[in-house]
Formats: sequence, structure tokens, C-alpha cells
Amino acid sequence: IMRTYKRKTNKGNIPKSIIEFACKEVILEGKSVRSSAAKYDISFTTLQRYVNKLKAAGKDVSQISNIQFTHVGYGKNHQIFHNTEEIALVEYIKRIADIYYGITPKEVRKLAYQFAMKNGTKVRVSWNENKMAGEDWFGYFLKRNNNLPIILKATSPSRAMSFNKRNVNLFFTNLKTICDCLKVKPSNIWNMDEVGISTVHTPDRVIARREMKQLGKIISFETETLVTMAVAVSAIGNMIPPFFIFPRAHYKDHFIQEGPLGSAGDVNPLGWMEEEHFIKYCQHFVRHVRPSKEKPVLLLLDNHESHLSIEALDYLKENGITVLSFPYHCSHKLQPLDRSVYEPLKNHINTACDNWLVSNPGKSLSIYHISEIIKTALPLATTSINIQAGFRVSGISPLNENIF
Repeated sequence: IMRTYKRKTNKGNIPKSIIEFACKEVILEGKSVRSSAAKYDISFTTLQRYVNKLKAAGKDVSQISNIQFTHVGYGKNHQIFHNTEEIALVEYIKRIADIYYGITPKEVRKLAYQFAMKNGTKVRVSWNENKMAGEDWFGYFLKRNNNLPIILKATSPSRAMSFNKRNVNLFFTNLKTICDCLKVKPSNIWNMDEVGISTVHTPDRVIARREMKQLGKIISFETETLVTMAVAVSAIGNMIPPFFIFPRAHYKDHFIQEGPLGSAGDVNPLGWMEEEHFIKYCQHFVRHVRPSKEKPVLLLLDNHESHLSIEALDYLKENGITVLSFPYHCSHKLQPLDRSVYEPLKNHINTACDNWLVSNPGKSLSIYHISEIIKTALPLATTSINIQAGFRVSGISPLNENIF
């Protein structure tokens, strides 16, 4: 695909003033179109077209010092956004890049599509089909805005290589700047993350005498299905009710009927969180935390593309929520939930599944029982002591930039 075009001739590139002189000669002096076209080196049909337009307008050409033409010569490639719209889009991209340590070409193309839908801009059919801008558009956009922090993600970077002094220092610098600027208290520093809950669990370890020949543990024989659960905890040890995403086409209230009080949920065919689900989660978060511009909140997230949307960015800003993400592949060290909650949560979920299967002989654990399992396991893992320990060992609260 040709992405850089260079003109080979000056055909059609006639100054407007030359067209104006030629038209006046034809209309006022009675010269032929062909002779005037030859004199000024203009295409005969082009000059004829403009002369006809002026005559049809019925104006006195002699009294017009600067004839207004709609356009002379070839036009430039069609640009989807007007200049003011493109400036606004660039600002969105820069804001997201500041939060997420850069932005990839694919993420820019998705944002461009979301921006177009938000503003009711007419786009090409391929944009609607792919839910993102095309590669050609991105190439021209980047030429017009070549100072954007575009990054290329490695396909499988090592966690050990990503967790380095530069990335850690950058995160703590951003964290300290936000806390100093917003005067955020530990009670208003939150960490949110998603975790997958499987319908096939790992049984607790069973200890028995060596001479026993066979020892078994009841497990679920349901085909493994994942339910995503979003959890948010604060630096003082608080937690809001979880948010579930079930692998179904339609959401039903009974999915979370037996779950923790105040839980909410949504559906996705694969049970994953995507941009539209993150918006609903943000609304869930605001209902329980009640942030505002007068009471700002800092929300720490992992670096996932589902958190990247213009709608989410606008909604969080309107509600006084500042977002900071962890650098790529650093959440295993910097994220409080990873450091102190997920390991005990996994153990308590396995225990709760064991107990459920014993209490319900002959039944298989399904996605409809997940919220009930979480109601038992989650409070045991998300104690204030566990949560606060996660913020402490990650160096977030109390702030300790030199912890690693």
C-alpha cells in the first residue's frame, strides 16, 4: 500500500489568480475560451467550467476584484477529523499515554474510532467493521503528529526484565506527584484488579498414613469455565463489593443472588472484561466510594487495554478519579492485591469449593455457584491486615520509594 505520495506533475495546480485573469478575459473582453486557456496554460475544459459557473451566477465580473472559487486544482486526501477535532484526539491520547506509560498503534486506532462515535463523525465502513481506525489513517495521523509517545509492545517480555529500576522509579515519581498535587489520603488510594475464578478447582491437600493404598478428594467434573471478578481495596484496608463478569449472552440477577451484599455484574461471551464492562465497573466503584472533585481518589490499575476508552476517561475525570497504572509486567511486585490478597484468596476459594461439593453430593460446580463461593472466601482473604500489608510491601502506603 502506498503511504507516501509525491506529485509527478503540476497538472491542475494552477494559482487562483491566473484562473481569475483568464475568466475576466473571456467574459469581459470577449476572447475565446480556447485562446485564453492556451495563453495561461490552463486546461480548456477547466477554464470552460469556471466561466460557465460565473455566467450562471449572474454577477458583474468587472466589479468583482477577487472572484470566489470553490476550489482550484486537486484536493488533498480526505481527512476524517477536522483540525480542532484532531487536536482534541491528540490530547486524549497524551492523557492516556501519561497514565499507561505510552500507547500502542492499535490502541490509538481504537481511541480514534471511539472519538469518532462520541462526536458523531462519519467514518469509513471498515472502521465500523473493525471497531478501530485503519492502518492508512494511522500512518497519515502519525505524520501530522509525530511527537506522540507511541510504543511497540514486545510479544512476550520477561517480567524480570520489565521490573527494573527505571520503571519502578518512574512509577513512584508519578505516584508521589499525584499524591502531593491532590493531597490524597491513604483512605482514598485504591487498587482495582480482575481475577479469573474457575469452576474447576484444585482440591486442598489431604494428609494420610503412608500405608493407605488410595486416597481421593471430591472435585467438580464440570467443564472448566472462567468468571472474571473485579476487586478493589483501599490503603486503609477497606474493600467494596466485587463485580462479576459471567460468560453468558444475557445477564440475570440470580447470577449474583447468593453473592456478597452489594455485588454487581455483567456478561461477556468469553467472561472477560472489555471496555464496555469497565465503564459499568467504574459506575459501580463510584456508587460505593463516592468520590468527587472536592474529594479526589487515586485508582491504581494494571496496564490492560480494557481500561483504555475515551468514555471511561471522561467518566473518571468527571467524578474526581485520577488513574495511575503499573508499568508493564510489574504488577507482581507493585500491585497490593498481587502481593498479599490473591494467594490466600486462591486457598480460601479451594477450601470453599471442597466444602460446597461435600455439602452437595452428586452436583457439579457451575458459574451460578461462583458468587456463593466468593461470599465465603473473599472476606477471609481481604482482611484489613492483609490489604494493608499489600500496600506496605509494595511501597505505596506508606510511601517508600526505596523499598525495592
